Amino acid sequence: MAAFERQLGEKNLHDYEKTSDPGHGASLEPAFDGEPVKCREDTLHRGLNSRQISMIAIGGAVGTGLIIGSGTALSRGGPVGMILGYFIMGMICYLVMCGLGEMATYIPHRKGFSGYASRFVDPALGVATGYNYLFKYLIVTPNNIVACSIVLRYWPGGQDIPIAATLVVFLVAILLINALGIRFFGELEFWLSLVKVITLIGLIIMSLCLTLGANPAHDRIGFRYWKDPGPFAHYKFQNDLGAFLGVWAVFVNALFAYMGTELIGVTVGECANPRKNIPSAIKKTFWRILIFYVGGVYCISMIIASNDPGLFVASKASTSAAASPFVVAVKTMGIKALPSILNAAILVFVFSAANSDLYIASRTLYALAEEGHAPAFVLRVTKTGVPYIALLITWAFCFLSFLRVSADGAVVFGYFVNLVAMFGGLTWMSIAYCHIRFIKAFEAQGIDRKTLRYRAPLGKAGSWIALICTGIVCFFKGWDSFVPSFTLSTFMTNYIGIVSFVAIYAYHKLRYRTKLIPLNQIDLVDGKAEIDADEAYWLAKEAEKGPRNWYQRFYDSFV
Repeated sequence: MAAFERQLGEKNLHDYEKTSDPGHGASLEPAFDGEPVKCREDTLHRGLNSRQISMIAIGGAVGTGLIIGSGTALSRGGPVGMILGYFIMGMICYLVMCGLGEMATYIPHRKGFSGYASRFVDPALGVATGYNYLFKYLIVTPNNIVACSIVLRYWPGGQDIPIAATLVVFLVAILLINALGIRFFGELEFWLSLVKVITLIGLIIMSLCLTLGANPAHDRIGFRYWKDPGPFAHYKFQNDLGAFLGVWAVFVNALFAYMGTELIGVTVGECANPRKNIPSAIKKTFWRILIFYVGGVYCISMIIASNDPGLFVASKASTSAAASPFVVAVKTMGIKALPSILNAAILVFVFSAANSDLYIASRTLYALAEEGHAPAFVLRVTKTGVPYIALLITWAFCFLSFLRVSADGAVVFGYFVNLVAMFGGLTWMSIAYCHIRFIKAFEAQGIDRKTLRYRAPLGKAGSWIALICTGIVCFFKGWDSFVPSFTLSTFMTNYIGIVSFVAIYAYHKLRYRTKLIPLNQIDLVDGKAEIDADEAYWLAKEAEKGPRNWYQRFYDSFV
């Protein structure tokens, strides 16, 4: 502990200005008189509060993977298999989030996942993790832009609008929203995510009503479909192996669906009062995942059979209300009004996803530049803290969406999209391993973790579970490339993400001769003093307000 304090005392804390309100300016650094101070203006600003971060996190995770992709999960795994897959992957997602939350609460810097990997493990891992995450969002952002145009074509007259025209409109829209600054972006994403939450709550209530008999036929469905065709479906083989493979297919589907939750690790650099708001966002995200994902797939399992022919038709629709199992169910029951309403909600889902994906891509590129792994000019920001060079570069990749205009381009673009799940899984594994090293560094340097504002409930054990389980899912992700016969294109798109990750890691490792950082030399100090000063400022502000009433405590806990 003495060594830790000596390192802290040696840190250079100069060249900063005082400010009266750290939550509405640039990032904070400590002042020796105990007052918060403001960093130079040419950096990201801390403008996101707990309400916005938690909603952005749930908005990033809750998307078409649930409202549309769950239909594929049901047809492959059956009702019980689908619930098991989503529940178990939800717990793994939570363990990853807890590990990330502990590191981000301690030192919430702007370098994101790559910064933690470089700091707690090896600079080469930081580079590989950063570019791996960047690749994911350079692909998934144009994919969601394409999804927006497809959703529009669901309505009568929508097919008369040229796809290229709609792509341009959505491309310009997300660029403008991201260019207006973090406060505007955060508030807009909050309301868009709120629409998602309200939609899902409505669908869950509707599903419960339908299964209890509030449908045109007044048929009380209950758990009928759990008995016939049965709790588990058969995927590829009509035997016990097929039942197992069906559940395993759900794991892969759920891994893709939950991706986006970890984007809290990117927003922390622009979070006001991070020591309070980050743990709060982590806890809220867990309960919302449990309610919306597990609750949502539970309801789906009761309103439609896993062998319903409509599910197989929906799986070919890919995007729009026609692909949703909720729509398939209500059409089967003869309810006509819901599909158009749900299609409007899906449009909000995919537009919000595209908007937040561009934000994450630009901040990830900015983080790589801060680490010295991207050109220095990428670090340029506007007066409102927008990294406009990084934003324009990542936005340029959104024009990959025009590949979908032609048939041949659509095939190539489809290959790109298949890479996303692997990129996301590798990011989860990197986060889990960074957290393990983070805890080991505390132990090696004699620092008590009990002093931390937030600790992952299961500590190292939880991150080991997340690391191993995610690794197994990623390794066997492309098993269907070999069944019934080997398909090279499917195999390549399933596993090329691993090849690129290892190649970037090996290149940086060999060129710069980086080494695994010894546990007793891991830096647990740099950046801590300014966050301590920031925390003291916010605690003083809360103390001035006095005791909070029941409504305020409820709001802090659940909103």
